[in-house]
Amino acid sequence: MSVLSFLDKEHTIAGPGFNRWLVPPAALAIHLCIGMAYGFSVFWLPLSKALGISESLACPADMGFMAQVFATSCDWKISMLGWMYTLFFVFLGLAAWLFGGWLEHAGPRKAGLVSALCWCGGLVISALGVYTHQIWLMWLGSGVIGGIGLGLGYISPVSTLIKWFPDRRGMATGMAIMGFGGGAVIGAPLADKLMKHFATANSVGVWETFLALAAIYFVFMVAGAMTYRVPATGWKPEGWTPPAPNANTMITTRHVHASRVWGIPQFWLIWGVLFLNVSAGIGILGMASPLLQEVFGGRLIGVDLGINDLDAAQKSQIAAIAAGFTGLLSLFNIVGRFGWASCSDYIGRKATYFIFLILGAILYVTIPSAGHAGQLALFVACTCIILSMYGGGFATVPAYLADLFGTQMVGAIHGRLLTAWAVAGVVGPLLINYIREYQIANGVPKAQAYDVTMYVLTGLVVIGIGLNAMIRPLDNRHFMTDDELAAEKKLAREKEVTATSGVRAAGRSAVAAANKPAVTAFAWMAVGIPLMFGIWVTLQKASAMFN
Repeated sequence: MSVLSFLDKEHTIAGPGFNRWLVPPAALAIHLCIGMAYGFSVFWLPLSKALGISESLACPADMGFMAQVFATSCDWKISMLGWMYTLFFVFLGLAAWLFGGWLEHAGPRKAGLVSALCWCGGLVISALGVYTHQIWLMWLGSGVIGGIGLGLGYISPVSTLIKWFPDRRGMATGMAIMGFGGGAVIGAPLADKLMKHFATANSVGVWETFLALAAIYFVFMVAGAMTYRVPATGWKPEGWTPPAPNANTMITTRHVHASRVWGIPQFWLIWGVLFLNVSAGIGILGMASPLLQEVFGGRLIGVDLGINDLDAAQKSQIAAIAAGFTGLLSLFNIVGRFGWASCSDYIGRKATYFIFLILGAILYVTIPSAGHAGQLALFVACTCIILSMYGGGFATVPAYLADLFGTQMVGAIHGRLLTAWAVAGVVGPLLINYIREYQIANGVPKAQAYDVTMYVLTGLVVIGIGLNAMIRPLDNRHFMTDDELAAEKKLAREKEVTATSGVRAAGRSAVAAANKPAVTAFAWMAVGIPLMFGIWVTLQKASAMFN
């Protein structure tokens, strides 16, 4: 037996009596760590002064892009640092696609551990990049290697949770994916405190913070990965009766092989719906702070002046309010992931996506008029609901896939679908930023430069409504035959429920420990307390909007 055999999937199959409520906090432990990808902007301003410390040392005007990449005598532009976001989500999507099938066979524990090594290892490489002032090391470390860790960590619990909670698929995936949205509300204030702690006359404290976060995240992610368990084939919750096969034609009892989804129209329809919903949501998320400041200007502090007519002190005041607004959007992103996904268990995934898209279209159209009328409360309400549906779309789609394609390879299929996120992560911000810049360049006031953008986003979600309406149950020819399903289960090293009855003594001890309420309570506290801390800090910042 190999030294690392405890990572193999067959050694993670839960015995009788295992408490399934231990699996969601394990998933949260990983998602709360990798979710810091959303909070990386907290590093941009300090990194833009990594050499100058108090102010940026600008590169010579005639220095080319590649020369700036390898330069050690001038500071990086924020636009160069911002490429990290693109790399994050491109490699998240690529990794989820390329390694989704491997995950189904290797199991969530091995995938979670590899995710920890990539994400935390990427932070260490990034720390070296900051220390040596080589931005390409940051792009390679956190962007590429860390992005692969994001992809593996993101999809690692999906298939497992859906199989543990066949009665509450949406709620289960919503709990885990909620953590990805919540990672920034914990990581951003923690990183801010660490940078202030490590800052000296010769350092802005970023590379030291990267190393500290790598150590903290590695502990949590490994703990989460080691807690993962998968149910035996045929397991079902006590007292739960599966619905009749024909009770809901949108929920299949059969299974599709991941390699076949590229040729199935329904896959591409869901891909398109997710792409459009994410592209529109990223448009709001990516420009939330300038959107609020430029649309309302001095009205945020009771002064009837545009953003360009304010003095430095007034701009500082509204910047603080905009930071609170951004934090409030993060909270709705988190809540929406759990709330909307749980709601989908009752009204269905297709109906939930219709709400996202139809209500989204109404809200995007409403935002410009709310801004022109100075209706701050309506403006904030519209954007917060939009962000809740942005997060809800991510959390609901794994259950949508499981309903249509079956649960056997839903993790791998979900990985392929996340290529929509990778594309949206590039197209969405480019589309939004270029429309805004084009408007301003042609003399449109900043307060009105977002109107066309909002109408374009409306158009995107209207197209999504049509795509969602076209989604139908799959034709029988797309599903695996009984022989193909048996072969896939063999590759996935699955065991029937009856095969787990002879669990060895050590296994029985582990099950007994896992079944204790105190152990479950501790697991939830380990992820719940940091999340509550992040939410509290975010609410404090958001309160600036109402003072």
